[in-house]
Amino acid sequence: MTSTDNILNQNETLEIRRQALAEIDHAKFGWFHVKTCLVAGAGFFTDSYDIFAINLCSLIMGYVYYADAQGSAANTTPTKIDMWVKGSTQLGCIIGQFLFGYLSDRLGRKRMYGVELIIIIVCTIGGSFAGNTARGLSVYWVLFIWRLVLGIGIGGDYPVSAVITSEFATTKNRGAMVAAVFAMQGFGIVAAAIVAIIVLACFRSAIDSDQLMLDYVWRIIMGLGVVPGIVALYFRLTIPETPRYTLDVEKNTHRAAQDVQNTLGKLKQEDSSSRVLLQSNLQPEVAVSKPTWTEFYHHFKHWRHFKVLMGTAVTWFALDVAFYGINLNSSIILDAIGFAGNGSPYQKLLKNAGGNIILNLLGTLPGYWVTVFTIDRLGRRTIQFIGFTVLLILFCILGFAYHKILDKSVAGFVVLFTLAQFFQNFGPNATTFIIPAEAFPTRFRSTCHGISAACGKIGAVVSQLGFFQLKDRGGKNEFIPELIQIFALFMLVGLIFTWFVPETKGKSLEELNDEADR
Repeated sequence: MTSTDNILNQNETLEIRRQALAEIDHAKFGWFHVKTCLVAGAGFFTDSYDIFAINLCSLIMGYVYYADAQGSAANTTPTKIDMWVKGSTQLGCIIGQFLFGYLSDRLGRKRMYGVELIIIIVCTIGGSFAGNTARGLSVYWVLFIWRLVLGIGIGGDYPVSAVITSEFATTKNRGAMVAAVFAMQGFGIVAAAIVAIIVLACFRSAIDSDQLMLDYVWRIIMGLGVVPGIVALYFRLTIPETPRYTLDVEKNTHRAAQDVQNTLGKLKQEDSSSRVLLQSNLQPEVAVSKPTWTEFYHHFKHWRHFKVLMGTAVTWFALDVAFYGINLNSSIILDAIGFAGNGSPYQKLLKNAGGNIILNLLGTLPGYWVTVFTIDRLGRRTIQFIGFTVLLILFCILGFAYHKILDKSVAGFVVLFTLAQFFQNFGPNATTFIIPAEAFPTRFRSTCHGISAACGKIGAVVSQLGFFQLKDRGGKNEFIPELIQIFALFMLVGLIFTWFVPETKGKSLEELNDEADR
């Protein structure tokens, strides 16, 4: 083959690539896009259900395994045990986000998609059957092990789902699609509380006669988290590879063109763009060049690239310190402000679950979906600036005026707390997930999303350790106002580092990463 032939083949390959990407970027929003959001979203529903159900399950377990404890320790899971059971999932997430993020770039999105969900399903079932061993491990340590591995699966879901959705999305609707996947977290959090109320109601008479019957309750609540995951598993295992990965990493123009044709279901032989795509089977095979850490280093050693990764990682870290500090401990905060009240175990647990539903229906869910409907108009960076700014103000008010507000009105405190929930989700909790799925080259996109997400979970672990170590300084829950003040400081950090994050609204993934003509 002559050099002229090579040039012609290269030009033709570039044209096919442009046509294939144009078909994805400008496609009419259709059933395939809806299905992608539902399949990815079902996983996130399961993820958040599993992560936040432990908030209520740990509370219930105290009534079972510490029913005979004396004084204030009665019916309460000890602080350190509670900390490690809740924190184990976050530790696993850090591993899963790094591991699956890298493997998704190295082996392909399709090959890894579904593996993380299998881990989640197996470990959720295993955790719900956790028990004391004859010698050695208590039920809490067995649960810790199951939830540590569960976290690896949940962590893996972050980069793979985000990147697959982003790479299949149209430019016009990409922000809304990725936000809609992430917004399923809100439904998962609410579902965990609703399921808790239903299961508690079913066992009410049994609990009133014997509170140890609560042992069934937490296991059922936890185990039901597998249902949406099982439904989504088949669709994840059969989803095609993203054309962007096939084009830019595997260098298989023919298969990418066919995947575009099959997934969008709209190309016709007589269309000019279709004719170009269908000619791709004439292209010679090109050697696959998988991403390497050396290549990663040479790309990010330049400040203009590194500052973006630094921005996405630090803002996610700062956000998760507050987000998980509050959301994983909302039951403790509700109890501290007197919302849980007194009464029988059934009454206290029911009121606590109800309080969680109120907080999430009024704050969390609306925040997620306002983001979905506005992100492609307002922009990611704008929403992140708004969220961090409002959260900084709200946490300062809640932290520094904690006792004054509670002395005047518990309802007033709940309103401010709910507003904070709203602006976490109409704000950085959504945008820190979306931006890393857009702002990096195809070859490193999943790895960078995994790094950013793992930094967020490191923030969650720091928050959990700090929350439990500090919350009882000076007495039970006495240090919570100071913790909220610390959360305000991290919102300031997030606000500052948002300046390093690019605006990705209205641009193709290739325009964002200078890949349009490669």
